[in-house]
Amino acid sequence: MVVEDRAPDGVLEVDGLRPGRVERPESAEQLAEALHAAAERGEAVVPVGGARTLSLGGPLERFDAAIETRGLSRILEQSQADMTISVEAGATLEEVNEALAQVKQVLPVDPFNSPGHTVGGILAAGLSGPLRLRFGSPRDFVIGLRVALPDGRLASSGGRVVKNVSGYDLNKLHQGALGSLGVIVAASFKVFPKPLFELTLETRSEAPWNEAERALSLAQQPVALELTSDGRLLARFWGTRDGLARMRVELGWEEASAEVWNEHARRGAECWARISVPPAHLRQVLSSLPGDATWWASPGVGVAHWVGDMTVPFIMEARGWAEAAGGSLVLISAPVELKQAVGAWGKPPDTLDRMRRLRDAFDPKRTLSPGRYVV
Repeated sequence: MVVEDRAPDGVLEVDGLRPGRVERPESAEQLAEALHAAAERGEAVVPVGGARTLSLGGPLERFDAAIETRGLSRILEQSQADMTISVEAGATLEEVNEALAQVKQVLPVDPFNSPGHTVGGILAAGLSGPLRLRFGSPRDFVIGLRVALPDGRLASSGGRVVKNVSGYDLNKLHQGALGSLGVIVAASFKVFPKPLFELTLETRSEAPWNEAERALSLAQQPVALELTSDGRLLARFWGTRDGLARMRVELGWEEASAEVWNEHARRGAECWARISVPPAHLRQVLSSLPGDATWWASPGVGVAHWVGDMTVPFIMEARGWAEAAGGSLVLISAPVELKQAVGAWGKPPDTLDRMRRLRDAFDPKRTLSPGRYVV
């Protein structure tokens, strides 16, 4: 295992804090040992994968050590017949899909601020993207996890086959928890066939929400549909050649290069909020943003991303609308002063006490990312 006494200036920083050292384990066992040793010393540890979402969550309270997972990047098992793959958490999404492409399969996850996300980072941060419209979020096709706990143990849940129902389902517990209950070291997924053909259509409209609704009502719904604040609509279709030709005629939009999805996936910002509401309320909530706000949205999912200049009053107003609709406004990335002023997560959930008990059971010494998730 490689250990650096201190991260180079500016290379690894969370909420203005830099770690006293960086550890780079090369196996799950090494990672678990490093985590346990830090817990015994009473240190605060931040797991780091691709470092794409380190600003997500509340202000970090302490940062003694970073444990990077990129040394854990192996494909552990791949079954073309069962349509499953098991990988270590430090593998990037691009590496996983490169392996799957050889057998004409795909892991349909497309988070923003790409490329470079690791499997563990995607799951820990609860990320998804436009393909969620068709495939759901990663939690819908994770079939097994292996997690390093602060007590030095490696815990497994689920399995490497789809028909696995043994034990209590801990898979979803660790997803979206920002590594506050343990560090994901490996994951198993159900995967999907690569499409026979793909078609991307785009348009700009003075009535973009009506056009979005029309696209979503097609007999063959797009696998992804995105709307931007400047009125641009992108629709992505997978299927047969004849089926896609019919959708192009019925929708009547212009054909675009599939490369626009890679460009779209690179979106991100230093000040960035994610709005999640029932789809029927998304347009109303976005209308509460400043008139010159920059955002992109998935109308069929009910998720929007707002980037750029944000002030406390505008955030609080938009969050109020989102929460009144039964949703949320979460800061994906923001200056620490803004996170302190408005909070990263919004209204505490009714389950907060239960979440704290779980955190105390898994991480009694508050070793993992203190302040970022459950406080």
